[in-house]
Amino acid sequence: EILDIESRRLKSTGYVLKANEEDVNIFNKDFPFTETADQLEAINTIYKDIALVKPMNRVLCGDVGFGKTEVAMRSAFVCINSNKQAILLCPSTVLSEQHYESFLERFKNTGASIKLINRHTTKKNKDEYVKGFNNKTIDIIIGTHALFQNNVKFKDLGLLIVDEEQKFGVSIKENLRAFKTNVDVLALTATPIPRTLQFSLMSARD
Repeated sequence: EILDIESRRLKSTGYVLKANEEDVNIFNKDFPFTETADQLEAINTIYKDIALVKPMNRVLCGDVGFGKTEVAMRSAFVCINSNKQAILLCPSTVLSEQHYESFLERFKNTGASIKLINRHTTKKNKDEYVKGFNNKTIDIIIGTHALFQNNVKFKDLGLLIVDEEQKFGVSIKENLRAFKTNVDVLALTATPIPRTLQFSLMSARD
């Protein structure tokens, strides 16, 4: 099944995500820290990946506090600057709220519309956010598996970021597989399970 998905990805056409260089530089300058060499290597590699027609399916591995989120944010910025939408999927409510606060702070000067959907989101707000995402008035949605329990349309989705994919159940992973044929997928993990590493070694994932 994994090889079948990969072969369909190789034959499929994804979206070319390439932002205005000046806009990217402005966004990067807002980063309050100095990038590490590994961060820069990961960022530049992902920029090249998402600028290709072949859909990305990359695993970004790094310990907690090593700056994976900044790499994800820069990828999401290029995505929305390319007039596509991004989703960040998290395994827990707490983690989704942490990411939401981080994204709001990091994107505050960009004018990007970012919303959060988890079990604490009221039904009224969920409906409003889903409608906004479907109408392309919302650029980025951060949330838990609650995202899949709503009528979210993914037609303009350019980038799916999955944090700690190994913590999701089988049913969610089935939903995720559907994206992997034509959407750029970036998985973030501090503790990759052996199977994920094996996928990378056999070139089913990068």
